[in-house]
Amino acid sequence: MKITALVPAAGLGARMNLDLAKPLLEIRSKPIIIYTLEALQAHPLIDEIALIFNKERLDLARDFVKKYKISKVSRVIAGGATRKESVRNGLEVIDSKTAYVLIHDGVRPFVDEGSITRVIEEAKVSGAAVLGVPVKSTVKKVDSQMVVDVTLKRDQLWEIQTPQVFERELIQKAYLRASKHAVPDDASLVELMGKKVKVVMGSYFNIKITTQEDLIFAGAIAHIRALE
Repeated sequence: MKITALVPAAGLGARMNLDLAKPLLEIRSKPIIIYTLEALQAHPLIDEIALIFNKERLDLARDFVKKYKISKVSRVIAGGATRKESVRNGLEVIDSKTAYVLIHDGVRPFVDEGSITRVIEEAKVSGAAVLGVPVKSTVKKVDSQMVVDVTLKRDQLWEIQTPQVFERELIQKAYLRASKHAVPDDASLVELMGKKVKVVMGSYFNIKITTQEDLIFAGAIAHIRALE
């Protein structure tokens, strides 16, 4: 059962107000995207990786893949204007031998082997599985005037992460039907088809680097990992 990983990493990090593409920012002298690719490279169940990068920096991405010897990266392709477009581009190049597609954000550099294994094994059973962690904080839904509408029950709330793993034909079909839908993640497109998606326990270290503050947490996590 061939497993192909898609790594969307075409974002420019507009919320960080930086000139450098977010996946190329360094943590302890190594680009974020390399942490991510090395985690996928090292996992025995992942056979192939397609890196989806900013179209203006494809040669730079290929140079980094070569420099850090990420041999499972079979191709580096151009992303689109949105994450959804980037993933769609990746799905178009996957071969028919792929049984499962693993989609992982390029700026989630600290996913661990156990989490990847758990979500893959669940996807083999259910067809669609995502990583997540229970929400720690109280969450309130507010109206347009910033008045609390309802306090949500925390024991039913999970923060969803990546990787998200799907049967290849299922996720390709979901994206074919997705042209009019704006959704927060890949699993949402599968849910719109009426397919149940299972949530698997992830890790609180599996952060997505979105803001300047996240770089501080990332540096701390990288330091801890270096000591292990």
